[in-house]
Amino acid sequence: MPAEPVSLATPYRTHTNGELRADDAGTRAKLAGWVHRRRDYGKLIFIDLRDRHGITQVVIDAADAPEAHATASRLRSEYVVAFEGEVARRQPGTENARLPTGDVELQARTVTILNEAKTPPFYLNDPDATIDESLRLKYRYLDIRREAMQRRLLLRSRLVQAIREVHHANGFVEVETPNLIKSTPEGARDFIVPSRLQPGAVYALPQSPQQLKQLLMVAGIDRYFQIARCFRDEDLRGDRQPEFTQLDLEMSFVDEAAVMAFVERMVIEVTRATVPDRPIRETPFPVFTYAQAMERFGSDKPDLRFAMELVDLAPALEGGSGFRVFDETLANGGRVKAIAAPGMAAATRRETDDLTEYARRHGAKGLVHLAVEAGGDLHGPIAKFLSPELQARLVSASGAGEGDLLLIVADTAGVTNDVLGRLRQELGNRLGLADPNELAYCWVHEFPMYQWDADGHRWDATHNPFSGVLPDDEALLTTNAGSLDDRSPDDPAGKARAMQYDIALNGWELGGGSVRIWNPDLLARSFNLQGYTRDQMEERFGAMLEAFQYGAPPHGGIALGIDRWAALLSHQTNIREVMAFPKTQSGTDPMLEAPSAPEPEQYEELGLRFVGVPGRA
Repeated sequence: MPAEPVSLATPYRTHTNGELRADDAGTRAKLAGWVHRRRDYGKLIFIDLRDRHGITQVVIDAADAPEAHATASRLRSEYVVAFEGEVARRQPGTENARLPTGDVELQARTVTILNEAKTPPFYLNDPDATIDESLRLKYRYLDIRREAMQRRLLLRSRLVQAIREVHHANGFVEVETPNLIKSTPEGARDFIVPSRLQPGAVYALPQSPQQLKQLLMVAGIDRYFQIARCFRDEDLRGDRQPEFTQLDLEMSFVDEAAVMAFVERMVIEVTRATVPDRPIRETPFPVFTYAQAMERFGSDKPDLRFAMELVDLAPALEGGSGFRVFDETLANGGRVKAIAAPGMAAATRRETDDLTEYARRHGAKGLVHLAVEAGGDLHGPIAKFLSPELQARLVSASGAGEGDLLLIVADTAGVTNDVLGRLRQELGNRLGLADPNELAYCWVHEFPMYQWDADGHRWDATHNPFSGVLPDDEALLTTNAGSLDDRSPDDPAGKARAMQYDIALNGWELGGGSVRIWNPDLLARSFNLQGYTRDQMEERFGAMLEAFQYGAPPHGGIALGIDRWAALLSHQTNIREVMAFPKTQSGTDPMLEAPSAPEPEQYEELGLRFVGVPGRA
């Protein structure tokens, strides 16, 4: 049964400003909130009164309430005020269909100014106003009063509520893990907190609760989740902040398919509860291996709302093309691939030069562009090198049609896929190919387990160091096992695939997880491949390695970025737009002026002194 509506009445109000309807006409009411707009017509003053629930029109008539009218004449934007009076239907023709309360008004008899307000540094009642972001962040408490910001924060609240409801309904236990932990390698720099009680020692703020949630599986919790605060000292961009929130979960006695199946059901339920008006493109979610995703989309987080897939031109070029760059690339084991940009055959020289520069900026030596003309003929700088038969094969292989523009990269497999993948996403955005309301979730799995670090003479985990290896590839980790000095890029472990899975949404990585290595000997072997000696393993992962000696169940989990999820569900491209108090691009808080220098006494208590940063003036 639906829950009974909760009354938000207080001594200052009987109703919120989004609550009154035509059926309330003739009743007495109290309202309180902020002055959104004020219109003074002499004997009549109209106030649009705002709170987070909505806006209600209040009218003060000098003839009926002279004292209230005198007080109302002092009101200005953002004054905090309370009214009491009678609810009445608006005069015919004056209703406001854009407001849920637009059929009624409060005819106020008393007006109480609860607090005056300075003139805000920017307009709060104009949704189309262009406001400098630094000003918005400095006065974030005012920015949050704006309808757009409140709407996004309310969506985020619904998202977190739905997440909790689904997990509790599926047997998960919500456990809070500590924010003062030991520094562990998670792929980014830790934020360090000096200890006063243990001079010379530090805590680290968690980049994730990774080890702790795995220890909860050893502890028998079976199914854990947390709305976890995480911290990473890394360079910022639109989808990164130094502190962020993630849905963290772990499950016992599961394999990869079981975790992915639950997470998919959860994501569908949460999405429909949070944004019921936004369609999910496809269920079940499409599943790609890492190799397939890179081959078809040039990305391990593909945007599936539009086509324009990468096409291998090697079969069409078999026997030679007459264009040296293509032929030499294929002869040297490289790739020649293309995307067909719809409707771009008429692109100007400036536009194609811009795309070429974009490709070079991301690692390509160049970019070939060929326009598909009537009859399938190709036009472009290299068209003269290509026979009519070859041109026809290229058009057929690429799936291009008349009026499309072929964009071709010839390079190593990695560069070719990466550059075309970036061009695909860029052109998808420029050409408006994606339905902005559609939500296209997908899975990518079977990632490479390791990547070779020549400088460190070791194999680095491509995701986190605890990911399990596919059973078919487990022998690759134990073949040629030797000392740390035996590591080489030719080690069979380099071919191992991880039981790692990422979930992507509309071209963003939404979350990633894995089934973990739960066998302590295999975990130690994996750490050894990653360059850790036995002593280093004990120093960094000692608690986990010891815990696994007492019986660890098969377990796996995932973490999804709540900031990213909320941003995508609310049509935003920057997670700052769904965070109440984010940091700027430089990691500062202009409102609270953080970070700031500590008081000398604080340094003294900790036994610290600042000696400067090497390499900085």
